[in-house]
Amino acid sequence: MFASRPQQSFARVVIALNGSPADVLVIRTGCEIAKQQKADLVAVHVMEVDWRHDLTEVVPGSTEKASAILDLAEAAAERSHVTLKSQLLQARDVGAALVDEATALDADLLVLGLPYRTRFGGEFAVGHVVPYILQNAPMTVFVAREPIPAAVPTGAGAGPHRPHHT
Repeated sequence: MFASRPQQSFARVVIALNGSPADVLVIRTGCEIAKQQKADLVAVHVMEVDWRHDLTEVVPGSTEKASAILDLAEAAAERSHVTLKSQLLQARDVGAALVDEATALDADLLVLGLPYRTRFGGEFAVGHVVPYILQNAPMTVFVAREPIPAAVPTGAGAGPHRPHHT
């Protein structure tokens, strides 16, 4: 039996959107928590700008995609009867920008999405943004990973690099 803990309360929830299929989980999670706790909800999308461009430069095609991502969150929040503010940022490093923005917004909770993806060779990959945020964010962080696709084997012994014992 598990010992019961008092439920944590959140006054400001930041949801980080990246345009992946996991955004649906992030938006749903953020809306549910904001509605339950009457918390402020802020959606943040960071457009990563490489060193070939100035941070203030508008990269062709990027703002349309970013706007569509934030529009999806706004529509979902409206359906959930939750007020959502959205912010679009440009930065060199997505993880650092999300931590800085959530901190500046005085967020109690940062919700991230993690698409299920594998690297060459079949190993599950988390990328570099999620580990950075987990290590550096001063607030509570929830990571919503999308379900494993049906075609991917799961369980003990799944994957090409796990030893098989009989």
